[in-house]
Amino acid sequence: MTPSRPDADPGDGPGPSDGAEPTAGDAAARLREERVSLHARMAALAEDMGTFFEASRDSNADDEHDPEGQTIAYERAQLSAVTEQTRRHLAEVEAALGRIDDGSYGSCEVCGDPIAPARLEVRPTARTCVAHAPGQRRR
Repeated sequence: MTPSRPDADPGDGPGPSDGAEPTAGDAAARLREERVSLHARMAALAEDMGTFFEASRDSNADDEHDPEGQTIAYERAQLSAVTEQTRRHLAEVEAALGRIDDGSYGSCEVCGDPIAPARLEVRPTARTCVAHAPGQRRR
């Protein structure tokens, strides 16, 4: 079967790039995929942390004065920060899936107006419209 456009995939269906607005079903599918990916990342980070602690457990190296590299404390802090960031993002994804389930997905939590489809396409975990986005300057 030959696609009607040279760049089209025969399995392509309507989607946001075709001008169609994303649906809650589209968002749910994307969010579920992201949740699986984040769980895998959390598992990998936990494994890295375990490996890191195991490798440094029996070491009496004074890495605080090692001019050739990062300190163990620095590496641990970096890994902890990435783990916490991943955990927070996973919580945002879970909350968005909950909003899909209860029917409130796509409505601003501040004013109740619909969140622009383009915003949800870019940030499917968005809780607010652009006007009420955190960090947005108020006039």
